[in-house]
Amino acid sequence: MDISVVLGCSLGAVLGGVILASYKLGLLYQLFHKTERQSPRHGGESVADVLRAHGVKFVFTLVGGHISPILVACEKLGIRIVDTRHEATAVFAADAVARLSGPVFIEFPIDTLYPYHVVEKEFAPKNTPKGLMGKIIAWYLQNHLSNLFAGAWETCDLSPLPVHIPHATEDEVQRCVELVSRAKKPVILLGSQATLPPTPADDALESLGIPCFLGGMSRGMLGKNSPLHIRQNRRDALKEADLVLLAGTVCDFRLSYGRVLNRQSKIIAVNRDRSQLLKNSDMFWKPTVAIQGDAGSFLLRLSKALKGHRCPEEWPRSLKEGDAIKEKTERHLNPLSVLHRVDELLAEDSIIVADGGDFVGSAAYIMRPRGPIRWLDPGAFGTLGVGGGFALGAKLCRPESEVWIVYGDGSLGYSVAEFDTFTRHKTPVIALVGNDACWSQISREQVPMLGSNVACGLAFTDYHIVADGYGGKGYLIGREDESQLDDIIKKAQKECREGKAILLNALIGKTSFREGSISV
Repeated sequence: MDISVVLGCSLGAVLGGVILASYKLGLLYQLFHKTERQSPRHGGESVADVLRAHGVKFVFTLVGGHISPILVACEKLGIRIVDTRHEATAVFAADAVARLSGPVFIEFPIDTLYPYHVVEKEFAPKNTPKGLMGKIIAWYLQNHLSNLFAGAWETCDLSPLPVHIPHATEDEVQRCVELVSRAKKPVILLGSQATLPPTPADDALESLGIPCFLGGMSRGMLGKNSPLHIRQNRRDALKEADLVLLAGTVCDFRLSYGRVLNRQSKIIAVNRDRSQLLKNSDMFWKPTVAIQGDAGSFLLRLSKALKGHRCPEEWPRSLKEGDAIKEKTERHLNPLSVLHRVDELLAEDSIIVADGGDFVGSAAYIMRPRGPIRWLDPGAFGTLGVGGGFALGAKLCRPESEVWIVYGDGSLGYSVAEFDTFTRHKTPVIALVGNDACWSQISREQVPMLGSNVACGLAFTDYHIVADGYGGKGYLIGREDESQLDDIIKKAQKECREGKAILLNALIGKTSFREGSISV
């Protein structure tokens, strides 16, 4: 081979290696993007600019030096900083705001938050480097710092990226129209997805006239007293139904992985996420039609195509009668009575936050949210401790609304300190604590199965006094106060409107209402 060819190849390889190394080390980027070493600006300003561009109004935090630049920059731009007593509360508050107004999530390296000269001091070696290796390391760190800040203050587009929302095809909608029109006993199971923009499903449900079981944030979508909203005996209804429409509902443990569905029923499943759409299918259940698409817009298109059609009226009427029978027999038991009284007196604009086990499980059957996204719970995993954060976020998003937290006495321990936050940030809410001195959801299963109540017992603690200490107002409600319960609730609502965070410490007894509920 000609030596000139060999040399050319070698030089080309060397040149390619140099260019690749320069690219990997950021040297090429630095040629076109200036590092402003004297600038006093910091990364917190960039974060604040992005948050404002995305319409963020609140930043929830437990203060720390590593995030101080973000907090100060946000404050300067008019973004409200809400500091909590526990970092978990900050996360839950952001979750609630995301549900009520739209989510924004950010992630960034900490070492870009402070100005160049501050970060440089941390990067610089304490002593002058000695030897070749020391000088190479010092150069590498300096180059890394230059890469972090290169072009940092150049103008860039901060507008939100477009969101792709899948939709059902015309053929899929038409096939479902045919199935629904032939059904005599259809049922809709609605999940939180049905509340998502751009098309919440509430208008479509009344038009379809199909009885509905509402779950998650869709609770309240049919209002307080809709004849289509069925709350009890879901398992029996699913066995009898000849068509089931899963609108954003997932066949996980809450539906016994699909085993509660009648194998003779036609099943229509609609979900934005394909993995959730087909979860446990072909094992315990099988969809007749599976649509990866937005549940709300699908229901609206379905209702328009079925305009004038309604399922036989005796079907939703019979299911509603079952509701009345079950609730009537349980209504006068103490904790259920408390929940019924609160439900009757709820303001029409109220938001209910659910944080607990047994008491909250009863509340889910008894309390009637007045509209969609007016019931906030932790979702499928039942995470305890969401109460303080969810209520804080909800009150900030909807300051005119009456925000209630329904607590179990166990879950209250996670966020009772946020009564201090409610007071400092003038976000008054009302907390109803079902205090039975027990982790009852666990005890209900543990005692009959294993014969011991170990680790389940609590005490009838004076939580109302704790609320007083944090600047709120607490009330103790015992059996002797049952006849005055309405007056106490109304007084709590009045004081909350006047700016006080309220805690109702209700000493409750045991009921058999939730026998058979699972805790694992």
